[in-house]
Amino acid sequence: MRCGKWLAVLVCVALFITGCKKHHQETPTMTTKGTFADDLAFLRQHTDVIVLADGDARIAVVPQYQGRIMTSSAAGDAGLSFGWVNRELIASGKLQEHINVFGGEDRFWLGPEGGQFSIFFKKDVPFDMDHWFTPAPIDTEPFELVSSTADSAEFKKAMTVENYSGMKFDLQVDRVIRLLKQADAVAALGVTPPADLKMVAFSSVNKITNTGEEPWTKQGGLLSIWILGMFNPSDATTIVVPFNTGAEADLGPIVNDAYFGKVPPERLVVKPEQGVLYFSGDGKYRSKIGLPPQRAKPVCGSYDADNKVLTIVVYTKPQGATDYVNSMWELQDEPFAGDVVNSYNDGPDTPGGKPLGPFYELETSSPAAVLAPGESLSHTHTTIHLMGHEADLDAVAKAVLGATTAEITAALPK
Repeated sequence: MRCGKWLAVLVCVALFITGCKKHHQETPTMTTKGTFADDLAFLRQHTDVIVLADGDARIAVVPQYQGRIMTSSAAGDAGLSFGWVNRELIASGKLQEHINVFGGEDRFWLGPEGGQFSIFFKKDVPFDMDHWFTPAPIDTEPFELVSSTADSAEFKKAMTVENYSGMKFDLQVDRVIRLLKQADAVAALGVTPPADLKMVAFSSVNKITNTGEEPWTKQGGLLSIWILGMFNPSDATTIVVPFNTGAEADLGPIVNDAYFGKVPPERLVVKPEQGVLYFSGDGKYRSKIGLPPQRAKPVCGSYDADNKVLTIVVYTKPQGATDYVNSMWELQDEPFAGDVVNSYNDGPDTPGGKPLGPFYELETSSPAAVLAPGESLSHTHTTIHLMGHEADLDAVAKAVLGATTAEITAALPK
């Protein structure tokens, strides 16, 4: 009897183990939230996605969202997803009235945002959130996919926009997304990263062409190409912007921090002796900064000290260009004295309110486009993520941004 009892127990255990194994074999591998695979699976539930890949580097591009690069990974499908994706808005399937903040690491926009030549405000309305609307061609309308390969995708879009002063612009946008090879990324950085670092690098080459019958002039207002990258915020994330040093009388103010009210000193630290400024990317306080052409260098970035991720953005800044559209929300005395590089940190619009994200942004702009019919202007925006040990990241951060990871981490009061 005892032997029979034990035999029955052993048979039950064997059947249990066999069942567990079978269940394990039949259950798909689960992805962890925060990975590229997880964000990709979510996006594919709601829209078409083009994945460009080379080894472990990959990016996800969505034609429906103006051909924007939604997110990327330096470590394959299981790697950290670097772009901020607005799951709540995308899953709702509902379009918003003022702006559809889908997210994405590289999205195409046009400036200016504010002023008498704004394309976000209709004529004679107040410059406030109630009257601010993102033009549909750069918000809700898809871009047409022209072609794609394993590491590139090309889009185009014909559009018409009208500014606050009543000037209408007919234009075509051509946008080429490229996943960069190691050699091209090194050329963009200007320094060779240590071999142990994981890296993903990609660029968008953006061109606007005046397809109308009238020239674009300062008298009627001008457009600019504006590329914005949205990233995941954290208390450990600091935005880093190097700048040209020199007297204010010669180069003007270092930074404009008055977009949404002056940024508190614990959130923005400017070090003229170092030629670097530091801005919080925590997603907890709505604020924005910008650098004019005399101060801006063709690079900016951020560092996430928790995940050991160094993000660097490089862009085309034509030598001698001084006219950039002004996006301040006011009638302007100098509508072409705008910023080249901007960074936005999201947060509630009102005390206790809900943020748009939260997220933080790294943004670059082209010069103002003075274009005769048929003429074009281009702007290239390149994003590079490096991930690994802090010691390996240090050399790149110092060479490209002018600050070590330790200096970046310690720059803002905690």
